[in-house]
Amino acid sequence: MGHRALIAYERPDGLYSCHYAHWGGLHLRLKHEITPKTPFGGPDTDCSWSQALFTQLIEDAPDPDLDGYDSGEEPTRTTVDPAPRARALTIEAIITEQLDFLHHEAFYVVDTDFEVTAYRTLWFGLHYEAETVDDGPTIGNGALRTVRWYDGEPVGDGYVQGEFQGLKKVVADLIDRGVYFEEEAIEYMKEKLCAWVGDRESLIIRTPAR
Repeated sequence: MGHRALIAYERPDGLYSCHYAHWGGLHLRLKHEITPKTPFGGPDTDCSWSQALFTQLIEDAPDPDLDGYDSGEEPTRTTVDPAPRARALTIEAIITEQLDFLHHEAFYVVDTDFEVTAYRTLWFGLHYEAETVDDGPTIGNGALRTVRWYDGEPVGDGYVQGEFQGLKKVVADLIDRGVYFEEEAIEYMKEKLCAWVGDRESLIIRTPAR
């Protein structure tokens, strides 16, 4: 099944390269795995091939060797797929057009100094919780929320996910009882998330245009 994640690497021109990691959402592991020495995550070693390929991608080289970079040493398996999903996108385009809030469990933004911001994805779709709601879009329909870290561990991660799932069950019940329309329930969820997020956390909300 995996713990899917998307990663946005900032380029010198302010645009981003978008990459996928099948296990990148597990415990928000890439927060610490992505470094200048290991730009695509583990293993924890100095992989010159990945550094060289990363430089080509970030500097928008026209023909990087994405099928298996050969720098004279055997490429090592990395957590992040070195082949980008897309290149030269704005961060807004990645969040609204590339990020699947249902299937991607996490989203990372890596700036040019390799400062990594880790977000949990929270999908606004309610058809799994409410009997009267049809399938909702998964692209560009949800929230991104940072979590609290302590001593290098995401101690607030499980709480954030459980809190949101509890909220979805409550609003789904209200929809089925006729108290809320779906759009009203989503607005309520957005309001609660804004109220819950503290000064040390960040929240990004995106919903499809209607």
